[in-house]
Amino acid sequence: MTLPTPSPLASPKASRQPIYGVVGNPNCGKSTLFNALTGLKQKVGNYPGVTVEKKVGTAYSQHGQPMTVIDLPGAYSLAARSPDEAVTRDVLLGRRSDTPQPDRILCVVDATNLERNLYLVHQVLDLGRPVILVLNMMDLAVEAGLNIRVARLEHELGIPVIPCEAVNGRGIIELKLAMSRAELLLSRHAWNIPAPIAPAVTELQASLTEDGKAPLIARAEALLLLTDQDSVRVAGSTPLSARTQEILAGWQKRWDAEGTDWAGILVSSRYEAIAQLTAEVVLSAGKTGPTPSDRIDAVVTHPVWGWLVLVAVMGTLFLSIFTFAQVPMDWLDERVSLLADWVKNAMPAGDLRDLITDGAIAGAGRVLVFVPQILILYFFIGLLEDTGYMSRAAFIMDRLMSRVGLNGKSFIPLLSSYACAIPGVMATRTIENKKDRIITILIAPLMSCSARLPVYLLLIAALFPTENVPVLSKVGIMLGMYALGTSAAFGFAWLFKRTLLKSEVPMMIMELPPYRLPSLKALGLQMMERGWIFVRKAGTVILGVSIILWFLAAYPKMPEGTPPAEQRAHSYAGTVGHTLEPVIAPLGFDWRVGVGLLGSFVAREVFVSATGVIFGVETDPKGDTLPLRVALQKARWPDGRLLFTPLVCINLMIYYVLAMQCLSTTAIVKRETNSWGWTLFQQFYLTATAWLVCFAVYQLGRALGWG
Repeated sequence: MTLPTPSPLASPKASRQPIYGVVGNPNCGKSTLFNALTGLKQKVGNYPGVTVEKKVGTAYSQHGQPMTVIDLPGAYSLAARSPDEAVTRDVLLGRRSDTPQPDRILCVVDATNLERNLYLVHQVLDLGRPVILVLNMMDLAVEAGLNIRVARLEHELGIPVIPCEAVNGRGIIELKLAMSRAELLLSRHAWNIPAPIAPAVTELQASLTEDGKAPLIARAEALLLLTDQDSVRVAGSTPLSARTQEILAGWQKRWDAEGTDWAGILVSSRYEAIAQLTAEVVLSAGKTGPTPSDRIDAVVTHPVWGWLVLVAVMGTLFLSIFTFAQVPMDWLDERVSLLADWVKNAMPAGDLRDLITDGAIAGAGRVLVFVPQILILYFFIGLLEDTGYMSRAAFIMDRLMSRVGLNGKSFIPLLSSYACAIPGVMATRTIENKKDRIITILIAPLMSCSARLPVYLLLIAALFPTENVPVLSKVGIMLGMYALGTSAAFGFAWLFKRTLLKSEVPMMIMELPPYRLPSLKALGLQMMERGWIFVRKAGTVILGVSIILWFLAAYPKMPEGTPPAEQRAHSYAGTVGHTLEPVIAPLGFDWRVGVGLLGSFVAREVFVSATGVIFGVETDPKGDTLPLRVALQKARWPDGRLLFTPLVCINLMIYYVLAMQCLSTTAIVKRETNSWGWTLFQQFYLTATAWLVCFAVYQLGRALGWG
């Protein structure tokens, strides 16, 4: 059976703002192209009901007309094997009511691996919609000795084919010209459906057409249903009708009885058509020997040198956090202190002035000081992803991960969790094995995220009596905290793999994309996006919590003239803190630290704002507000002992390494696991572990005379 060929005349004229869906395999440069087309005109969110990122932007035609561009999740196939691939499939098929079905499709392919990438293109062309094929990374294809006959490929497929190098902007103007056309020719794409499968395609297509789908969309969906009988369904996806499910089940039962591998037959048929096409359009220049990527991989994936490179990369990251960010951090810290002092001098004494200085500025303002370090962290994470090194890090870690029962695929979500546990947990959807996915979700919060950075940096500053501390000492402590979290994650993965979630160690099959220079524009956009999210949190959630904490620490009012420390001790916050103190005193923490711990359940950064409210209202003899670091160093127990001794500072950092202190992550874990059982278990085991380890560290340290 030959699939009906769509009319080669023209697609419908764009009577409204056209909607382009951008699809492509992972690591094909799709997101870089999306950023090049849309720039700052983009919004990032999640598809309702499923934790898959949704990016929608606006590009402009050569005539200045706006065009909506949807960056769909990377997929190897529309026969979905994971939730992100399912979202791509459902948007293209018009199954999601929350996202408009694209009128036109941009298929982005890696020109260095055209045959593999064309499998997804082959499926997209079945949809019968206008398609523009973007041959990205053409510079790397030339380096590899490949000569792609673009005109021949365009002729065979009957669609525009645009050579492109998205990372440096080449081909973007030509692409926008193609996108600006009021009419686009439909593809002449056609291929032969194997005879044993053809009747099932016809019957399923008829059923889907009866449900209101266009004939070409119905045919494409029928092929996908037969390609993967266990197709992934996600929240928000329109379910199949009972009639379609009945037809599909009937054919599956018949083929099972006959021993027919219908999925294999369909996939093989597609690849035969693709192989024939690529043989005609891809010519090799006859280059032999290792490519530049091969030569680099000989070092960075080496059993010995690879580990040294990985350690050097991580060390450089933390060294940069302390060196490059120090000047802007000092500048911001000074501005926050000057603002607080200016408000104190400009306003009469009273609750409103105290609310602004001791609540808003001492809370949210102290958190904003850490924005430069957050930006640097996200810059490095983006750099590792865009250059292609992230996949090498996963490859290096595969041997170690296999010892705890996981594989290198789990390392990518864990590495993403260094930036934030939320995208780390979301990234586990690429893990096929359900038990491995749950284990990775359970341990992801142990990787020290960017929200812990302000806590670590504050406590490291309080740890040393002077500001002139060797930067390597700070880096060493920071690396120690990250190493502790990583070791704990691996330890619990080993435990869970052998108890609660027993299963075989999975093999890892992962693509190593070619190395490429990152797009500074894309990195800049990512830094601005993530930095703005942090600032927005400081201006909303953290500001709100800071004001609430100020109120709890300021009321009920004691008689006028009562020392500030006594006022806070007898406040609502003091009452709650003193109630909690018997539980945390064995860890070396007093009631004031307890208030910070409770507040930081909303978000870990709140600990800094909480300590800013509770401790940061101290002044020097001149009446100027003391730096928070100095205020912590002066804090004492009622008997005169120093509160923040080196032992307590280290122990408090350990607590934040191990404890689950983030409601946002908890909400995402509930959505990803769809289980309150696993969500509550994660809260319990992490909090209990943090308490037990900190108890042991503090009591042993005291016994050895360290605290």
